[in-house]
Amino acid sequence: MPSADRKEREAYILDVLTRDGTLSVTHLARELGVSDVTIRGQLRDLEARGLLSRTHGGAQSTSVQNVLERQREHEDEKERIAKAAAGLIQDGDRVMIEAGTTTSRIIRHLASHRGVQIVTNSTLVFAHARHNTALAVILTGGVFHRPSESLVGPVALRAIRDFHVRLAFIGTDGFTPRRGLTTQFGEGAEIITAMHAQTDATWLLADSSKYGQAGFVRVLDLGEVSGIVTDTGLGEDARRTLREAVPELLLA
Repeated sequence: MPSADRKEREAYILDVLTRDGTLSVTHLARELGVSDVTIRGQLRDLEARGLLSRTHGGAQSTSVQNVLERQREHEDEKERIAKAAAGLIQDGDRVMIEAGTTTSRIIRHLASHRGVQIVTNSTLVFAHARHNTALAVILTGGVFHRPSESLVGPVALRAIRDFHVRLAFIGTDGFTPRRGLTTQFGEGAEIITAMHAQTDATWLLADSSKYGQAGFVRVLDLGEVSGIVTDTGLGEDARRTLREAVPELLLA
């Protein structure tokens, strides 16, 4: 893949790590037709985003292989949704962000915000936020769930219940008017329920592919959320249905 652009290189690097678990800077630079310096710079960026761990002469995969695959699904839509959600946050806000591949992207759009305090159970949120000194981040603690890069269990729930915030941003594995929000992960459902109880407004962030899908565990009815941020791929019938079910529908 000589002279690949940055986005192509990123996809290739993540593919190699998913397949092999490790990579060499020198070997990768030769395969991609770029310098070792270019590869090292890209590895630093990916490490800052929590997507790999650098080693002497290369990099190794982290525990986020399932998350890596999900992050690359509907990537453009997730980025637009996260940007729209970030637009709801004001300077000085108190916010909760639940673990998820869309919700974690919110942090990337808060560069101009000041005084925002964030409570999260997401290690991906922490990876994105650690370099933004204008953000105060509180990690809940708890049991580390590798497939979702999240902290769950009694410790996480107790931490969430110690705070009250203006906004909470949550994700889902599927949502329908009849079944509401659902997920495959019971302890994740507990986190969402706890955050919902400690906020003035709960916003669901979900790309349009999640509409009509149903997970194993029911979390909330659609009428319990303050709004949904999704993408313009949502069909007209679904839009009409959701506008009747929730106070606000934002299409990004």
